[in-house]
Amino acid sequence: MTDLTIPTEVADGITRANLIEWRNYLQSELDQWSANPRTEGNPSGYWLHADDVVKNTEYIYACTLLINAFGGEF
Repeated sequence: MTDLTIPTEVADGITRANLIEWRNYLQSELDQWSANPRTEGNPSGYWLHADDVVKNTEYIYACTLLINAFGGEF
């Protein structure tokens, strides 16, 4: 079996791209919810579980730290 070695720059780029994509997705959920939250008075609004609001915020912060650590900038 041959060992496969990925150059550090490539591996960092893949990691950074995945983190950016996930961060952007989580942020889009929060943005949609913030702009039009579903409530009893607004049943057609965007629904996001209260736990997801908290977790998305925490994950966005963590992703930003890691993206910066892997050479990205926010």
